[in-house]
Amino acid sequence: MNSISIVRDGRTLAGASGESEVSLLYQGAYEEGDSIVFASDARQAVVQVDQMVAPARVYLPTGTFAYRPPLAGDGLAVYPPHAFDGEKHLISLRPAHGNAYRNLAENPADQRGDVSAYPHATANVETRNESVFAARNTIDGQHIAAGHGEWPYGSWGIGARTDAELTIDFGREVEIDALVLYLRADFPHDAHWISGTATLSDGFEITFPLEGVDGPQRVELGTHRVRSLVLHRLIKCDMPSAFPALRQIEVYGVDL
Repeated sequence: MNSISIVRDGRTLAGASGESEVSLLYQGAYEEGDSIVFASDARQAVVQVDQMVAPARVYLPTGTFAYRPPLAGDGLAVYPPHAFDGEKHLISLRPAHGNAYRNLAENPADQRGDVSAYPHATANVETRNESVFAARNTIDGQHIAAGHGEWPYGSWGIGARTDAELTIDFGREVEIDALVLYLRADFPHDAHWISGTATLSDGFEITFPLEGVDGPQRVELGTHRVRSLVLHRLIKCDMPSAFPALRQIEVYGVDL
């Protein structure tokens, strides 16, 4: 069974359920504290939290996922215009099938704070604690990198910290073999890193070169079974700008 519910102060305002794919048209404005609650017997599901946000394949260790719709202000800045706005919201859920080789890190439905759906991105610093520089932007599926700030240019900003670390948590063991990084490329505003290090949860570590380019940079890892990885030891180039940043990280592999 699969279900979607809109919950406010413990009350269910709207809901839908079914054996396979479920769609819910919620006709009402969101308020502070509302949750979109997804539940599925499948541990792998494809959810769409709003008609303006891309679907996300997520792993649900408990079978449920409470998504907090962002409201006006900073929280909405990394989403397309009209996302979560107004009084018509189309939401969907379906079990995910197949185990093709894919980017296991992508999750447009990721959020800051405690989550019950994976993958999930966190960091030890986010510039000025603004949503447009949050770790979750690096797994939203967007590659456009020639700008910074509001959608579609969300990125992970490090506030000029030299000890910045980004963690990708898959929520379960997966098998991976490659990373692809997209550095933010809003030059000359941006600087870039000339090298970085990835440490996998199985203990493997690799340091690799990076270039100041607008596009993918692939890092081969060999095959590893991991639950998480950390991107760190990011070394900035000697450009005057103090603002290197990451637009997207992809982690390729398969579920186990």
